Amino acid sequence: MGGPKINVTVNKGSSTTLSCSYTGSPYSLHWYRQKPGSRPEFLILIDEASEHINKAQPPDHRFFIKLHKKEKTWDLEISSTAVSDSALYYCALQPTVTETHQTLY
Repeated sequence: MGGPKINVTVNKGSSTTLSCSYTGSPYSLHWYRQKPGSRPEFLILIDEASEHINKAQPPDHRFFIKLHKKEKTWDLEISSTAVSDSALYYCALQPTVTETHQTLY
C-alpha cells in the first residue's frame, strides 16, 4: 500500500503537527486515526475550495486542521497530547485516496 510511514515521538502534554501533501484539486482532505486492534476513526476534514472544516462527533477540540494551498499540504495539529493519542494516523483525499501513515508515540 501507498505512501511513506513516519514515526513521531511526542512528549505528553506538548503539541505536534502531522503533515501530508497532495497534487491536483481534491474535493476534501481528511485525517483518520487507528488505535491498535481498532478500525480507523474519522477525526477531521477540510474542504479544499471553501476551507470549511468538519470534525468528528463529538469533536475533540485538541485537533485542528490547517490547509496550505500554495504548498499543497495540509496539517493535523494536536494540542495537549496524551498517551491515548498513540495511534496510526492516516491522511486521505476525496474523491481519490492517498495513503501516508504517521504513528504517534
